Amino acid sequence: MLAILLAHAAAALVAPLWVRALGRNAFFLLAVVPLGGFAWVIANWSEPQRVRLTWAPSIALNIDLRFDTLAAVLCALVLGIGALVLIYCARYFEDDEPRLGVFAAELVAFAGAMFGLVTSDNMLLLYVFWEATTVLSFLLIGHNAEQAASRRAAIQALLVTGAGGLAMLTGIVVLGTVNGSYLLSDLLSGTNPSGTAVNVAVALILVGALTKSAVVPLHFWLPGAMAAPTPVSAYLHAAAMVKAGVYLIARLAPAFAQNPVWHPLVLTLGLASMLLAGLRSLQVVDLKLVLAFGTVSQLGFLIVLVGIGTPDAALAGVALVVAHALFKACLFLVVGIIDHGAGTRDLRRLSGLGRRAPVLCATAVLAALSMAGIPPLLGFVGKESALNAVLDADVLTAPVRGAVFTGVVLGSMLTVGYSIRFVWGAFADKDREPEPAAGATPVAHHPSEVPVAEDQPEAERRLRWHPPGALFLAAPVILAVASLAAGLAPSWLDARLRPYAETLAAVPFSHLALWHGFDAALASTLLIVAVGVVLWRLRGRFAESAHPRLGNADRAYDATLRAMDTLSLRMTGAVQRGSLPLSQAAILVTLIVLPTVLLALGTRTGVTLRLWDSPLQAAIGAIMAVSALAATVLRNRLASVLVVGVTGYGSGVIFALHGAPDLALTQFLVETLTLVIFVLVLRAFPATIEPSRTAAFKLRRAVLAVGTGTMVAVLAGFAVAARTAEPIWLRIPGAAYEFGGGKNAVNVLLVDLRAWDTLGEISVLVVAATGVASLVFRSRRFGSAPRATDSPDYDPELVSWLPAGRLVARAERSMVLQITTRLVFPTIMVLSVYFFFSGHNAPGGGFAGGLTAGLALTLRYLAGGRYELGEALPVDAGHILGAGLTLAAGTAVSSLLLGAPPLSSAIIEVSLPVIGHVKVVTALLFDLGVYLIVVGLVLDVLRSLGARLDSELADAETPSANGGSAT
Repeated sequence: MLAILLAHAAAALVAPLWVRALGRNAFFLLAVVPLGGFAWVIANWSEPQRVRLTWAPSIALNIDLRFDTLAAVLCALVLGIGALVLIYCARYFEDDEPRLGVFAAELVAFAGAMFGLVTSDNMLLLYVFWEATTVLSFLLIGHNAEQAASRRAAIQALLVTGAGGLAMLTGIVVLGTVNGSYLLSDLLSGTNPSGTAVNVAVALILVGALTKSAVVPLHFWLPGAMAAPTPVSAYLHAAAMVKAGVYLIARLAPAFAQNPVWHPLVLTLGLASMLLAGLRSLQVVDLKLVLAFGTVSQLGFLIVLVGIGTPDAALAGVALVVAHALFKACLFLVVGIIDHGAGTRDLRRLSGLGRRAPVLCATAVLAALSMAGIPPLLGFVGKESALNAVLDADVLTAPVRGAVFTGVVLGSMLTVGYSIRFVWGAFADKDREPEPAAGATPVAHHPSEVPVAEDQPEAERRLRWHPPGALFLAAPVILAVASLAAGLAPSWLDARLRPYAETLAAVPFSHLALWHGFDAALASTLLIVAVGVVLWRLRGRFAESAHPRLGNADRAYDATLRAMDTLSLRMTGAVQRGSLPLSQAAILVTLIVLPTVLLALGTRTGVTLRLWDSPLQAAIGAIMAVSALAATVLRNRLASVLVVGVTGYGSGVIFALHGAPDLALTQFLVETLTLVIFVLVLRAFPATIEPSRTAAFKLRRAVLAVGTGTMVAVLAGFAVAARTAEPIWLRIPGAAYEFGGGKNAVNVLLVDLRAWDTLGEISVLVVAATGVASLVFRSRRFGSAPRATDSPDYDPELVSWLPAGRLVARAERSMVLQITTRLVFPTIMVLSVYFFFSGHNAPGGGFAGGLTAGLALTLRYLAGGRYELGEALPVDAGHILGAGLTLAAGTAVSSLLLGAPPLSSAIIEVSLPVIGHVKVVTALLFDLGVYLIVVGLVLDVLRSLGARLDSELADAETPSANGGSAT
């Protein structure tokens, strides 16, 4: 099984190269991969197999594969029909088809993903393949991306099936947690779990399954997906992807068929799909849409059968799964040939193809007879067994059994009706062509230039027909013949399907047979055929109108999206009024009111207050308070920034007094860098605040400020008093050394124990840097600052302590600062590297090291100007940010690939000659990513708020030819 998965992955990787080299004939070579897998499935059908590859056992992520009868059925369909569809593609497409190589890769990858889905024993692995099919179907449906209909259909399918997949994931997690195992084999072999949590989990899993199989009311994505190329429709939407939901229900039925939420959801929605979609198939005029709505109808039928939970129904359901895949894939391929040769799929415009393409017509008739349930095709065998199974379903009450049987009969009548309509619409002689409905546009893909005789009927003379070749016909002919052969040999099929049905109950049950005698099922079949013929004769009564009688789910989808957009706009308009003071006030009022109410309703006693541990803390606190008050009254902008910085430095001192040198170091570095950034920004503002912008004392703001500060202090007191267990910080140093291999608990927390938080934070830093750059540069990132030699004023003869120092205007040049920078810069960079490497065991780390390097770059900029940045680090800031984020995120992926939890660290200890014992922790790579991101952020800020602004100011001050200033 692993070999088949790997073979499909490899084929998907090389498919574009093969298509580039061989053109469309590369599809023949690609078909060998699923064909080989199909041969393996047939050879090992009766030999259950399991594969277990340990990957990440601590989080239940192991590659567990299981091959049994149910998996064999779906694997045979996925791989066998997949090979035929690839052969069909070799003649459906032309060599100049856009993105053909990518299409081939996606189709082969989809086959591998479906194989992985149906063989997965681990439900989490099953979900991974489940979503892989969702993404690949999105890409395949949207293959013709230049067409708006294709883009819309792809997005619609992705949204609907993706949302269902998320619901299913929640159910899987709940079910796996309750059961104590994520293995389907454990779930099916043990005692069936029960309870409210299990009921909710089962309902969520069913939502995902029903969504994938396009069951009402979320069925509309499947007809929309007919915008995809016909091979995609034949494979994904008839034989493979839409069977995933049916497969999952069939897989879980032995354990959950008696769950209280199972039958109400499965039977009700399945029957509704069968009836509503069957009616729609009698209305639409596009042959692909006829088959699409028919697929929705029959998927509802299949879900009802596999969801009943009896051996008879399970056997009939799996037999119909096989039958449906054979006849529906065949019919879709037939439609592709018709579209390819006639240039239209509109059944009102097609005429005379039965006589002009007799082999194609015979193929379609065989498949349609199977779809309608006419003997001796496999569809008849499955439908007869299904009718008997419903009548004998003792797990259902008599009224429910009667309702289900009636619904199945009515749905089968509609099936006969649209089966006849399909054959008549595609191949019958039509002497007179009806006028197309308003707004109807025939689909034209491959119009032919074959001349027609003058004595042909008018509709036929208007239709140009290009006959298909033998290879083009091969796939649908094989599928139709297979459906006939399986119908004539039901006992052979029965022997291969029975092992699955036996898993539902150890009781005798009926066999698949072409003849069951004169019974209720046969009488029902005669009635079904008779009424189906009548429905076809009355097809004009079902004509599609502008306002469908039963509503339009596609329009409901559009209305839902519009409503969500409107709601989001109104919510945003209500809470984001464009006023920063108003938004801030709403946040702070919430911070005051909500905790006050909760504390008033139920408070804890034992709150104690200790003003300080040493008088020095009180002195520092007083300085910070005075500085904060001063910031509110000072009118000089620079002075306000400096006193705000005093509060930050005061916090760093308090950290140091409390024995947290790592936090103190980081606080000092952040505060210093923040001051530099403020100064850079303030260069573009007047030195003092204009009197018109000076806010007078406002009692409301003062009350809000005092209330916020008080509430923060009160919450801190209550939070400390609420502690009842041993503080976790007592265990952190030991855990840091045991699991992270470091003595600096703060740094180990950041890069190992809570590395997910750090990864999220540095991602925000990258977004912030990108946002700053986009706001400042508008059109193009000013990533790589120019070097000194790029300036027209550069004179290599001048002597300077810094490479670009000679370009600084004499009035602004500081020789002392340049000399100091020349001497201190290397030392600061060495200190930065020291902080980086020592951070795992001493104060420092990637964040502190990156900030130190950023300050060194800032010093170079202040001393040498904007050209000095290019001399100090001639690398694009965006590249540094991207490299850092890639390195940090890559550590998560790397550990996952090695079978460890994401972002977990490994400790490597070696003894080297001369150097001695060396201990390295792989978290150092993550820390290096943090280091690079901080350096890139500082560099981006310096080049955007510094170098770019310098450039604009210099341009503005340059006199123009007419005495003005340059713009």
